[in-house]
Amino acid sequence: MTDDPITRLEETIAHLAHTVDELSDIVARQEGEIGVLKRRVQVLLEREAGRELDSGGTVPVADQKPPHW
Repeated sequence: MTDDPITRLEETIAHLAHTVDELSDIVARQEGEIGVLKRRVQVLLEREAGRELDSGGTVPVADQKPPHW
């Protein structure tokens, strides 16, 4: 490592830029995973709402507010 302050700053910036790129990739991947999970939850909610109606329920579960609201 060098004692030159400019070189140290350049190295620090390079490391930070690399970290930002890695984090950006992670966020992009997580965005895709969240999209898949949202679709799966929606399918499950719709499926359960159908079961609720079939069993004689009046309000599908997906449309009910949780008891803590």
